[in-house]
Amino acid sequence: MNRRNLLKTLTLSLGATVITSDLLAKVDKNTYTYKIGRNPLHKPLDKAVTAITLGAGNRGMVYGDYAARTPKDLKIVGVAEPIAFRNERYAKIHSIPQENRFNTWEDVFKRPKFADAIIISTPDNMHYAPCMKALELGYDILLEKPIAPTEKECRDILALAKKKNRIVAVCHVLRYAPYFVKMRELIAKGAIGEVVSIQHFEPIEHIHMSHSYVRGNWHNSKETTPIILAKSCHDLDIIKWVINKPSKKIVAMGDLKWFRKENAPAGSSDKCVTCSVERDCPYSAVKEYAERQTHFLSVLDVPDNIPNRKEYILKKLETSNYGRCVYKMDNDQPDHYVTSIQFGDSVTASFSMEAFTSYHGRRTRVMGAMGDLVGDMKELVHNDFRTRKETKFIPKVEEVKGYEDHGHGGGDWLLVKDFVNAVSQRNPALLTSTIDDSIESHLMGFMAEESRKNGKVMDIKMPS
Repeated sequence: MNRRNLLKTLTLSLGATVITSDLLAKVDKNTYTYKIGRNPLHKPLDKAVTAITLGAGNRGMVYGDYAARTPKDLKIVGVAEPIAFRNERYAKIHSIPQENRFNTWEDVFKRPKFADAIIISTPDNMHYAPCMKALELGYDILLEKPIAPTEKECRDILALAKKKNRIVAVCHVLRYAPYFVKMRELIAKGAIGEVVSIQHFEPIEHIHMSHSYVRGNWHNSKETTPIILAKSCHDLDIIKWVINKPSKKIVAMGDLKWFRKENAPAGSSDKCVTCSVERDCPYSAVKEYAERQTHFLSVLDVPDNIPNRKEYILKKLETSNYGRCVYKMDNDQPDHYVTSIQFGDSVTASFSMEAFTSYHGRRTRVMGAMGDLVGDMKELVHNDFRTRKETKFIPKVEEVKGYEDHGHGGGDWLLVKDFVNAVSQRNPALLTSTIDDSIESHLMGFMAEESRKNGKVMDIKMPS
């Protein structure tokens, strides 16, 4: 493949699905910008797809905002959310009538089917039951990852989706990130020859770790899901997807090293608001939520334009897990985790998830017989061993307003767009992340966790 062909607009058929990335402009001699092109399988919708959202927290807001932006394509007609503030906010955004507002997901299914689809963005341990019920009633489903907390539950959902002939799209949004789309295209087109190995790194960023996996909803793996699934099934999935090889074996190591009671600073208390050494702590809840007020603050459901905002937040920290000392929680999630994976055709991969970084944004290196790819989601660099030339590709993404820091590289809304078209056309082939294709990375995660706990190399067995 010569250089001219490499730089042409690349089109890749993924089963029946077509994803394109269109070159936009030449920035300099060896640098190009690009974006995801229009899926040619999309058709004008006769009417908007209707959906009910279960869980109006962070991810529910992201997917719901697509409907708010494009109401002719997707209309949210119902919501189930036990937190009154979130229920009210979501209902107001989408003009949901009172009769279609529910406290729990169970309440939704006491009614006959009244929408085309269900968006499941409830906590991890509340994915399985509503998903199974929705399938029984004939809904198509947009399912936040992970699919479910156990291997059996994942397999049950897959089996019922096939039996009922319903669409279940798993929110592996990195498959829609222009950065990873380009990486897969280049590999498929032979830009680096035969793939030999891949190194993938997910720096969680130290505050994100303390927020989500020490204080937050996913701090206890027994109550939710192991961190390899809760955080990194995205990464296991994207490694498999970009190299397009079946996984065979996996081995993992990792532990909870730092966020433990014995590492608490002398003089520290259980709550940051009463702690005498809080000013010197990098994980101070007072500094992160009350003073910096970053996007992580959304979990505290602080009303807009509230008087004495800082004082309001401090009060909430007094009674919330988000105000507790990171060294004195009942957390058990590893803060560092490494895996090695054997794929088909003798391709190997290593993946490292690390809490203790000052930055986020996934880093990937793909080594091939004729070249390599190196990237950090902001740019992807191709080196050709034959010509010794370097080419840089810079993705242009449309981030969801207010959610720019989620690290998904612009894939969120592109996934929803394909889901809406798939439901409208009754054609799951428009999606790259149906449950049939996405379950493999979950099985990799379950086997990785078993390997980490038992010190064994685990075989990965796909559903027959």
